[in-house]
Amino acid sequence: MKKINSFAEYKDWYQKSVEHPQDFWADIAETFTWKKKWDSVLDWDFKGPNVKWFDGAELNITENCIDRHLAEKGDQTAIIWEANDPDTEHKKVTYKELSVQVNKTANALKSLGVKKGDRVCIYMPMSLELSYTVLACARIGAIHSVVFAGFSAKSLADRINDATCELLVTADGFTRGSKYIDLKAIADEALKSCTCTKNVLVLKHSGKSVNWQEGRDVWYGDIVDKQSDVCPAETMRAEDELFILYTSGSTGKPKGVVHTTAGYMVYAEYSFRNVFQYNQGDMYWCTADIGWITGHSYIIYGPLLAGTTTIMFEGTPTFPDAGRFWQIVEKYKVNIFYTAPTAIRALQAKGLEWVEKYDLSSLRVLGSVGEPINEEAWQWYHTNIGKGKCALVDTWWQTETGGIMISPLAGLTKEKPTFATYPLPGIQPMLVDADGNEIKGNGVEGNLCVKFPWPSMIRTTWGDHERCKQVYFSTYENKYFTGDGCKRDEDGMYRITGRVDDVINVSGHRIGTAEVEDAINSNDAVVESAVVGYPHDIKGQGIYAYIIADRKIDNLEAFAAEIRSSVTSEIGALAKPDKIQVVQGLPKTRSGKIMRRILRKVAEGVTDQLGDTSTLLDPTVVDNIVQTKDLVN
Repeated sequence: MKKINSFAEYKDWYQKSVEHPQDFWADIAETFTWKKKWDSVLDWDFKGPNVKWFDGAELNITENCIDRHLAEKGDQTAIIWEANDPDTEHKKVTYKELSVQVNKTANALKSLGVKKGDRVCIYMPMSLELSYTVLACARIGAIHSVVFAGFSAKSLADRINDATCELLVTADGFTRGSKYIDLKAIADEALKSCTCTKNVLVLKHSGKSVNWQEGRDVWYGDIVDKQSDVCPAETMRAEDELFILYTSGSTGKPKGVVHTTAGYMVYAEYSFRNVFQYNQGDMYWCTADIGWITGHSYIIYGPLLAGTTTIMFEGTPTFPDAGRFWQIVEKYKVNIFYTAPTAIRALQAKGLEWVEKYDLSSLRVLGSVGEPINEEAWQWYHTNIGKGKCALVDTWWQTETGGIMISPLAGLTKEKPTFATYPLPGIQPMLVDADGNEIKGNGVEGNLCVKFPWPSMIRTTWGDHERCKQVYFSTYENKYFTGDGCKRDEDGMYRITGRVDDVINVSGHRIGTAEVEDAINSNDAVVESAVVGYPHDIKGQGIYAYIIADRKIDNLEAFAAEIRSSVTSEIGALAKPDKIQVVQGLPKTRSGKIMRRILRKVAEGVTDQLGDTSTLLDPTVVDNIVQTKDLVN
């Protein structure tokens, strides 16, 4: 596998990737196992959008994640599973054992009628069986759609129905921190509105009793354990779909982002190896959940493609106490540690006593993912966790990009707090103004676009290609628009400044404002609502909801509790508003558009910088919002 070894080499690679992109990616792709090589490296146009990488090639990604490692690394640990409860014994799985479990799971899926091209919804705790099921789908050519096990029944149902999943894989339940999540009950509720799902495969994880539907529900262990451990890998074409992962957008309906097989594989391994400067034998831990893209790319696919030992953690950063992360780092002598700014800020707030208990000397590389990390958290992380000696990679990327796009290369790139620094070779970012004109030079600011395709980019949104085109490729002609604002400093380093569309980044997870508003508006007392993001000490961004009610609200606390309950039920606890303000009206233009800029300023507490409000349909609503700002629950 190819790895950049110096910053001078980075510059050489980058120049080649821009001047001769097809040759560059062909060189990277040569290091993988192919059943048939490609006819062409790249065929593309962004107007369609229509992008094909390694067209004509045939492969199976699991042969690259597992089979090719068996001869030399068969007895090496592939995955370590660490339970939520520190007193529960951890589990280690070698590459040979992973091969056996993935093949048996794949055969179980086939015995339930799953075939190439079918969609399988996976709604599971962070268990080894989750990783087996993901890889088993890829083994037989089924398309996996993992849904975060914190989402509500309605969110799960929406995703099952959109992808028309015939099989749901779930568990009886699990404990996250001190809270028990009854997954099977949530799944049962979701399936009341899903006619496409024929079978439910249920992992016995917690051992608690569940409701059972004969003829539909099947115990995971009962069917997997009796299968053969041999399952030939399905031959997949390069552009066959690998997975769907749903992400919130600026409309209420989640978007099913589609990633395809060959390009995603090449980029996941390439970005993992180079960003983290992975060395053979490194112990690697990404604290994300596989329900998000970070877990797909940097717990399962990227690390396994590179032949790494990757850690899966079922729990939370502060259970049973705020030393849990550092206890695990010490326990496994972790070399590369990748987590979110939300977790860093939460642990920072708990004090250094929890850090100083543990030996963190094994750490060589620290990573940050999910949102731009603020300077205070960056410095705390670098100083107290890395002891001032570890490389710190602040990575920028998205569900839609499939892999890390802009980031330091650990130990090679000069770091600058709050800056994602430079694009990886093969990535061509650009800043544009409101009209889509490129803003050249350094020391500038604009909207972040990408002007040339990369292998792991989104191909479509499931079942609605026009939506993919409108959301990502129509704002600025012939460019992929990230939805983020960005600064480029005098040295050409990139700093992401946040979303410029109607999406809020809560704890590193994007939540569409329309989705939250729809959930709020389901309350009978709500006439209309508008939600915006505001700075939050722990989450990065919190959710601030402005609500017009159809009656006088005498008990704001009870009303706010109702609203939060509605949002939790419709979407999940992650999306419930942190602050709720009942208002008489919302600031709208004469065409009816809500002026969120004004609402954001009020939420941030900068009411002296609201700008000209005279063009609003009713400027007096702004005065009311400012005057009642203290009446917030």
